[in-house]
Amino acid sequence: MSEPHPGRTPRERPASTPADKRSLFQRLVEFVAPGPDSRDELIESLAAAEDRELIAPESRMMLEGVIRMADLTAGDVMVAAPYMDQLDIDAPYEELLRAVITAAHSRFPVFEGQRQNVIGILLAKDLLKMQRSPEMNVRALLRPAVFVPESKGLNELLRDFRANRNHLAIVIDEFGNTAGLITIEDVLEEIVGEIEDEFDDKDGESGIYTLADGSQRVAGDTSIEAVNAAFGVALPTADFETIGGLVAHELGHVPRRGETTLVGPLQFHVMLTRGGAVRWFKVTRPARPSPNPAKSV
Repeated sequence: MSEPHPGRTPRERPASTPADKRSLFQRLVEFVAPGPDSRDELIESLAAAEDRELIAPESRMMLEGVIRMADLTAGDVMVAAPYMDQLDIDAPYEELLRAVITAAHSRFPVFEGQRQNVIGILLAKDLLKMQRSPEMNVRALLRPAVFVPESKGLNELLRDFRANRNHLAIVIDEFGNTAGLITIEDVLEEIVGEIEDEFDDKDGESGIYTLADGSQRVAGDTSIEAVNAAFGVALPTADFETIGGLVAHELGHVPRRGETTLVGPLQFHVMLTRGGAVRWFKVTRPARPSPNPAKSV
């Protein structure tokens, strides 16, 4: 009689069952505290990972940005239509060049007739070609405009920007009207935070720069004392530290791109905003009206 098969002990596994390499402690932790079930829990987990020095603060910030960006649309991030810097196709060359220098962007939507009628995109560098060829028509320099709906998700929009090598899109509402514009920089800043440009304050340098037309470009976080010293004025410093805070107080609301207000003897025009704060003002001194000449009797 053949000997019966020996019984299998509880610790033995079938050959087809893969071995669980996790320790008892790891399995116990996973049982007591399972993985995150929501985005909020996932973000909390990233914060905990940073506290344990498993990831760097910069990495956590970008990962959180990617997670939060999934809920955002073009309409959430765009520059609204009233505050878009646009060019009129029928404007003379000198006027176009002055507008490009003043706004200091690299790309501009071009309209014909009314601002809602965007017919293309003009690159600032292309406009310079007309200096050598004055007979050239501005229409020949235009590049096709890309239109996206307000509801387009930022994830999908970023993919389109990369695939099409495009940097700017015109956002339209449900009725086909121009609602605003959005750039690839706007989308990327939702992930990596604010992207500094050549005008940004670095290593303690001044946040005040002279533009080509003689006006001043002033960073929103510039101290009021620095503005007073640069312009020879005496704006109040008791309640606010930055010029952005003072201008917001004078307006009575968070400044929006394109808004202009007078503070003391200076006029502040909001050039760029990010995250509810002003990045840049254009500051000028309004011309004082000349007194009426005395009438001869």
